[in-house]
Amino acid sequence: MSLFKARDWWSAALGEGEEFDQGCLCVGDVDNSGSGHDKLVVGSYMGMLRIFFPHVSKSSEAGVADAQLLEVQLQNAIIQVEVGKFVSCSELLHLAVLHPRKLSVYSVSGTAGNVEHGDQYQLKLVYEHNLKRTACNMTYGAFGGVTGHHSLCIQSMDGMLMFFEQDSYSFGRFLPGFLLPGPLVYNSRTDGFLTVSSARQLESYKYETLAVATEAESRQDPDQPVKTGGKRLTPDWTFVLGEQALDLSVPSFSHSSSSIFVLGERNLYCLRDNGQIRFMKKLEFSSSCFLPYASVTEGMTNLLLGNHTNMLLVYQDVTLKWAAQLPFVPVAVRIANFPELKGVVVSLSSDGHLLCSYMGTDPSFFSTPKVDAREADYEQVDAEMKKLQKFIRDATRTQDILPKPDAEEELTMKASVSSSVDSPSQALTQDIDGVPVPSVTIQVKVKACSVVSSCKLSVAVQPPLAVTQDQFALEPMGVGSSTVVKFSAFLNGRYPPADLTGDITVSYSSPTELNPKGVPRVLQSRFSLPLLLVCVPSSPAKTTKFKITVDTNQPPVDLNAIFPEFSEKSEDKDGNTLAFQFLSGAKVTVVASRTSQRYRIQSDSFEDMWLVVKELVQRFDGHFTELGVKDFKKSFSGPLPLQEYFLSVDHHFQLRLSAQQYQDLLSERAVQFRAIQRRLLTRFKDKTPAPLQNLDTLLDATYSQVMTLAEAAEENRALLEEAFVRLRSATHLLVLLLSLWHGLTPDQTAILEATLLPLLQDSPQLGWEESCDAAVSHLLRSCLSRSSKDQATSLAQMGGPLLSLPRDTARLKKHITLLCDRIGKGGRLTLASEANAPVPAQVQNLAAPGGVEPIAEGPGGGEELELQQEATKFIKKKQPSKKVKKDKDSKEKKEVSKEPSASTVTEEAGGAEEPVKEAKKEKKESSKEKKESKKESSKEAKEPKEPKEEAKKESKKESSSSKEKKESSKEKKDKDKEGKEAGKESGDKKVPRKSSVKVKEKKKEPEVEDG
Repeated sequence: MSLFKARDWWSAALGEGEEFDQGCLCVGDVDNSGSGHDKLVVGSYMGMLRIFFPHVSKSSEAGVADAQLLEVQLQNAIIQVEVGKFVSCSELLHLAVLHPRKLSVYSVSGTAGNVEHGDQYQLKLVYEHNLKRTACNMTYGAFGGVTGHHSLCIQSMDGMLMFFEQDSYSFGRFLPGFLLPGPLVYNSRTDGFLTVSSARQLESYKYETLAVATEAESRQDPDQPVKTGGKRLTPDWTFVLGEQALDLSVPSFSHSSSSIFVLGERNLYCLRDNGQIRFMKKLEFSSSCFLPYASVTEGMTNLLLGNHTNMLLVYQDVTLKWAAQLPFVPVAVRIANFPELKGVVVSLSSDGHLLCSYMGTDPSFFSTPKVDAREADYEQVDAEMKKLQKFIRDATRTQDILPKPDAEEELTMKASVSSSVDSPSQALTQDIDGVPVPSVTIQVKVKACSVVSSCKLSVAVQPPLAVTQDQFALEPMGVGSSTVVKFSAFLNGRYPPADLTGDITVSYSSPTELNPKGVPRVLQSRFSLPLLLVCVPSSPAKTTKFKITVDTNQPPVDLNAIFPEFSEKSEDKDGNTLAFQFLSGAKVTVVASRTSQRYRIQSDSFEDMWLVVKELVQRFDGHFTELGVKDFKKSFSGPLPLQEYFLSVDHHFQLRLSAQQYQDLLSERAVQFRAIQRRLLTRFKDKTPAPLQNLDTLLDATYSQVMTLAEAAEENRALLEEAFVRLRSATHLLVLLLSLWHGLTPDQTAILEATLLPLLQDSPQLGWEESCDAAVSHLLRSCLSRSSKDQATSLAQMGGPLLSLPRDTARLKKHITLLCDRIGKGGRLTLASEANAPVPAQVQNLAAPGGVEPIAEGPGGGEELELQQEATKFIKKKQPSKKVKKDKDSKEKKEVSKEPSASTVTEEAGGAEEPVKEAKKEKKESSKEKKESKKESSKEAKEPKEPKEEAKKESKKESSSSKEKKESSKEKKDKDKEGKEAGKESGDKKVPRKSSVKVKEKKKEPEVEDG
């Protein structure tokens, strides 16, 4: 919109690569022409001083050249320029230029030129002061009420105010409590100086106070009393801003308006001369500069305010009057008067864009053209509509979350691992316990099929593996060019890694027509390191702690043919035994049976078997694939080594608890250390010395405790990293054995691995135990739940408690055991969404806060669920008589240990006895589970107990097993009585569905446990 743009009257671009800031722009009649017209003085950090007298010309280039009066390259950077009466015995205006270590005062004079050469301007140095301290900014004025000339005050970077009267140095004073310099301005009405300290407060110092204060020959502690003569320097008044100030201004255009303006980062303040606030305006943007100027309204002040959204705002006190768009972010803004136009807004950007503009509107000469009224061709419109609809259908049919890749990749990458170890080895540690540490070279070839730039290649391997170089910056590549990168990988720790794979990532930019800088893209690749990198051949071990047996359906294979790189140094030439000695010290032995098709892997370390078992299974697959065997199968007969796995879990958890304890102890000792420091500092600052009362001894002891705790925490952190890697290895091994045991598909194995390994690394905020427990609990409630009601309840739940470090691992181990049990009984691992499944009305109440459905931790998977459903169907069809029920009870007592299979139940579904037995055995098992879950629930959370009958059963749990049997028999009789009464009431009628559902819910309620 033309209404809200600053009108460009004259502009110039100053140099290339130069930088400008707040003090680099000054406006005034610097050449003393007497016409009352202003000139623009601009200085840059590169030392370039320029003077302009803008006027409008027909050509822009000629306008800039004609308007530039002077351009001088000075030796030092220009921090600030000011125009004032800086020379004694002279009423003329001079130019003061502040450099980091020098203050120079120049006179600018012009002489009329001959013919067309124009006027000539000269810059002459009047005097200069060499500064002992690095300057930050300056201000000027008639200090002390002196008339006829101006004095200068320079603020140094270390907080010293240096005062100069013309060509002589007056005195210097240090500001109290100084840390970083802030804006500085002189108030002529009160003869005081205003600055903003690092405490984010506005401070006022009178010139008289500064003059009689202590002489600042050297930097002293402002808190210490000064021994020399003079008064201690204190501000006359302070005002807390609460934020850092960008600029200060004391307008002097009217004696009646005594205002001080402070521009903060987010607020604009206006104060009176005595420090009382007049008003404050909260800004909705990040401001960059401001300038107060005279207002036509009495008692009001206008304000120009520039911000980082390229806007120049005009305020009248706190009211926004106008807003104009600038082409840049202004760092300095001034108002100047020129012959052709008065009140021009002069703005300067940080990169040297100087703009003279005015605010107003231009008339718009745009007129709407007449539209030819033509009749629409409906056939053509219809054809176009069909074409567009076809295009939309094709696009929606083939759309995806990610864009489809091109037919030809822009960049291809191939990683190849050397088949032999490096000679010499590139490892940082050449040997571990006398065993040399080998390294392997990986060669990565990157080939470009189109122009790519900003290529960066990064390599990541699993700890404790390391590489010689993990970051590479590649040169820009053209079409068909290629680059080869080489690096070596080696073991850099005293324990084996959990994975021998590495990842290579290449990030690059692909230029397009619309984006010449390039569209960022990423290419990834993976490589596998050989087993020879972490272990060497050794003699087999006969006695070991842990053993795993893998079965196959093919004849035994010569192990030397499977592992040729280890067979050369193997002692067993028959190929039945092969031993792997890890560099960390553990030994793994593989034994092939001569008669059967079994292979046994044994070791004294459970976690170290993972890499060997994984490599053995992969090499078996490759070997039999090469032989053309299509029906090769491998299996694990069990039992699962859960107790060995739980040892790794407990070890990792104990180290996490130790890390938490070290953290707490370190916090306590650090608080104690700081408290002792504060007391000692108070004693040292006291004017009258007092005894230390052994505070120094306590400080040394606390310091040594802090250092000892820090070293112990660092050592525990290294042990925790090693324990997590070993836990990952043990988890990978457990997942592999589960997949071999039940023949899981690759998708199911991936789900199981993501569940048991949700994290690739531990952190103090989120650890493996709580993450794994949450993932396992989700599986037990969803795809591995015992009933559809549990699944619907889990779908109805909205979120859960925050994950935190558990008190122990008993709950996690119980859930993992339950997970393995349900998978063993036919549970299916799937991520198929059941979001469309209807949630039953009785389940919706459980989704409320506090109504979280538990994990049904009773034994039994999908098969038992089917048996239960089939039994309930039969019970609904036919109600047996009292005699039949008594016979059933007697048979149940005799056949408690017997469990009918699913096949017998389905075959004899026509009879009444077998399904009822099965259903009652289900009830027996669930009653035992109820007792177990009640024990745990009473320990973990105190929940309101169920009816009185359940409370009686709870109190009798600690009695002998004979009493439990009596209780169970009483339960059966009670249930039989209830069934008889229900049978009498209903007669030959069928049992309604609602009552059966309620009975099921009551039976499942005792299984509640905080999930």
